[in-house]
Amino acid sequence: MSAVAELQSGKGHKDENFPVASVLIAPRHRPPVLAFYRFVRAADDVSDNPSATPEEKLALLEQMRASLVGESDAVREGVALRTILAERGLSPVHALDLLEAFRRDCTKLRYQSWDELIDYCRYSAMPVGRFVLEVHGEPQSLWPANDALCAALQVINHLQDCGKDYRELNRVYIPEPLLAGIGVERLAGDKASLALAGVIAELARRNAELLARSRAFSQGIKDSRLALEVDLIQTLADDLNTLLMTRDPLSQSVHHSKWDVATLFLKRLPAFALMRLRRSR
Repeated sequence: MSAVAELQSGKGHKDENFPVASVLIAPRHRPPVLAFYRFVRAADDVSDNPSATPEEKLALLEQMRASLVGESDAVREGVALRTILAERGLSPVHALDLLEAFRRDCTKLRYQSWDELIDYCRYSAMPVGRFVLEVHGEPQSLWPANDALCAALQVINHLQDCGKDYRELNRVYIPEPLLAGIGVERLAGDKASLALAGVIAELARRNAELLARSRAFSQGIKDSRLALEVDLIQTLADDLNTLLMTRDPLSQSVHHSKWDVATLFLKRLPAFALMRLRRSR
């Protein structure tokens, strides 16, 4: 068994901030999506492990790549994903792109601009949605909307966890120039200063532009079940991003409870149903 297994957090798809392979996804599509998630979760846990050295992490991520492309059978998650990709005629490119993001996480601790952060999202987030679209046979014309939503979700996660990422991994996704005069060490505090809270709010406002670009995403999806999941994710993201404009993630909760998710889902469902009815006509 590979040492990859020794670094696993135990986190599963039901523990994520946004739905992953939920019951909304058709049963025939769940196996590849879950295999993909388990591979990505394992790689993420490797890159985020606070005890392993960067060199150890990179070596394990290379084992994962080799197992994915058939050069090794050392990592079970890689073998499982490789097998189901072959059965379904799907490409490994999206999983390989994600490995690039995790390699960066092993050594890159600071970002210098919004554009640099979005380039990271190109590898850390966008491939997830692209893979799910491919599983469902959806066209690549949906990629721009997908990419905007996936990048926005990643930015939300970065802002939610900005204190934890700094304290546990010395990793800061907030562009470093924005922290000039504030001090990165402020991220270790129990409460954000007014200046730091302003930076977080400003990034959330910029993130709202991505969410505006992805708002019509679900309307273009043919598969109604996937469209509903994407619409729900968009709804949850809009709500969390709005909260980040006014709440301090260092001292206040900026996460949804299961009740919050259910409430937002039921509130949004009539509008979604009307949208799909109009689309069918």
